[in-house]
Amino acid sequence: MSKNQKIDKLAEMLKNSNRIVFFGGAGVSTESGLKDYRSADGIYNTACNYGLPPEELLSRNCLAEKPELFYRFYRDYFICDVKPNAAHLALAKLEQSGKDLSVVTQNIDGLHQKAGSKKVYELHGSALRYYCMSCKKRYDVDYIVKSSTNIPLCSDCSGIVRPDVTLYGEILNEKVISQAVNAISNAEMMIIAGTSLAVYPAASFVRYFSGDKLVIINKDKTDYDTSADLVFHDRVGEVLSDAIAYFDNR
Repeated sequence: MSKNQKIDKLAEMLKNSNRIVFFGGAGVSTESGLKDYRSADGIYNTACNYGLPPEELLSRNCLAEKPELFYRFYRDYFICDVKPNAAHLALAKLEQSGKDLSVVTQNIDGLHQKAGSKKVYELHGSALRYYCMSCKKRYDVDYIVKSSTNIPLCSDCSGIVRPDVTLYGEILNEKVISQAVNAISNAEMMIIAGTSLAVYPAASFVRYFSGDKLVIINKDKTDYDTSADLVFHDRVGEVLSDAIAYFDNR
């Protein structure tokens, strides 16, 4: 099947589905210029000037015991002024067309919401949200950017302000997991994009899908390719944009 034929089939699947889940990994955000984690030029292989492995730098222990080091690393890689790419915009457009679309994302950049998606389940939290570790007062990312100290402190109690993300050594938010599993379990169609599905717990979410339309969009092969109805080894934004353009013209 040619790429155009596959795009046409994807458009037809979108047209004939109402409850759709998009499950996205780091490969969705890289098209906005963000680094992924495990590729050759990803964070885990390039962050070597901090004295600790990235997994330790992004841990609860590092934040508690070495907050200055934690924030030096965190600011370098996770506070970025980037814009939604074609994939984010295509998904928002699909939702605006009237589809019951749920986005389940492993990313913490908030780009799906910036693009206009409303129903987004952030498995690992968001780098746009922060709170005081002492009094729990909430802050946004601008407070961190404008902070006069490397370690942002609460304006009320002077406690350390931390990102509302799941760090190593912490568990995922149970409410978000439940909402994501419910969306996947009830979906007619699932699109998995920008993830190899090689890392848990992300890979475990696929088993909750019982619908009849499974699509995978990822540059590299995954262990689930043989189980999918359609597989694209292409850029996520290009595939989704083309499919939704076909969809709009039907």
